[in-house]
Amino acid sequence: MRQKTLKKVYLDYAATTPVHPRALKKMLPYFSEKFGNTMSLYELGQEAKTALEESRGTIAKHLKARSEEIIFTGSATESNNLALKGTALANRKKGNHIIISSIEHPCIMESGKWLEGQGFKVTRLPVDRYGLVQPTELEKAIKKETILVSIIHASNEIGTIQPIERLVKRAKRKKKEIYFHTDAVQSFSKLPIDVNKMGIDLLTASSHKIYGPKGAAFLYIKKGVRIEPLLHGGGQEMGLRSSTVNVPVIVGFAEAVKITHKIMKKEGARLSRLRDYLISRVLKEIPCSSLNGHPLKRLPNNINFSFDYVEGESIVIQLDMEGISVSTGSACSSSKLQASHVLRALGLSPEKAHGSLRITLGLWTRKSEIDYLLKVLPRIIENLRRLSPIKK
Repeated sequence: MRQKTLKKVYLDYAATTPVHPRALKKMLPYFSEKFGNTMSLYELGQEAKTALEESRGTIAKHLKARSEEIIFTGSATESNNLALKGTALANRKKGNHIIISSIEHPCIMESGKWLEGQGFKVTRLPVDRYGLVQPTELEKAIKKETILVSIIHASNEIGTIQPIERLVKRAKRKKKEIYFHTDAVQSFSKLPIDVNKMGIDLLTASSHKIYGPKGAAFLYIKKGVRIEPLLHGGGQEMGLRSSTVNVPVIVGFAEAVKITHKIMKKEGARLSRLRDYLISRVLKEIPCSSLNGHPLKRLPNNINFSFDYVEGESIVIQLDMEGISVSTGSACSSSKLQASHVLRALGLSPEKAHGSLRITLGLWTRKSEIDYLLKVLPRIIENLRRLSPIKK
């Protein structure tokens, strides 16, 4: 007897997204007939160079930035490392103090640790129970030695959206000559971003979070910002990121930007409805469950729950056996068997943080898939609680 095909439901779009068919189609010629090196002077190289600059212009347009302010990198981790380390090293004579939040992505947290080893001082701002940085706390933390502030725009784990424009104004009111960086990996293409209006000096975004290919990201660097390159060589990317440029993935990235920005408002509204539907059903139907992050100021596609008396890893495994892909937090740190630093920063106990589940929706998520999750999740939680040594 043939085994019934398992229903497959992908609900981990914050970890990565499938490449959009239009982005893939746009990329393909640059793997074959348009394979030139952008540094070559002949026609094949200049054809690749043109595609690169058109892609740069596309991305700059959607940030209200200048083309020359966009630097392509290989990943958001690289962009964030360049933003923190490059800015710190280039401005060391002006000060040695950097401010980040306590809920940053691991690549920001680890860059901060590295900089402390180089003699810099790093302040990690606390957040409230919803994951919000308070402008007054930021202002109090700024010293005359402060050279850079880096606050994530929207949390990859809990979806909370920071009031970046207010934070920038408060920071620069306290000290005019200070740089402000934001990790916008999860918010770019989901929320409107105007770097000039918001006062942002540096901004990071990534291709594979918005239906583009893996291997491409960018760092927006406002004209006039002093930054030291981390890679030295042929002088590509305005001398700030030497490496042969990965034209195919950058072309795919730019096409994904076009697609997602065109549908951003409509798709955001659709995902918000699905998000709120799932939140209300789970909180109503599963006892001892709670929502992590801000109930309103959150990404349209992000849901993060805590379930008492169970472990998130067990829920993920059980859901996977039902064909549902979700996670316990950031894909970059989910293999570590330790409580999420983001959830701990909200004030959650280690036990409650370990019982977290992150569900993120995307372009191909349908209500029928949410209903399927709602059908199996209560049963899984009930079974795991029955087996759990941790009792009420």
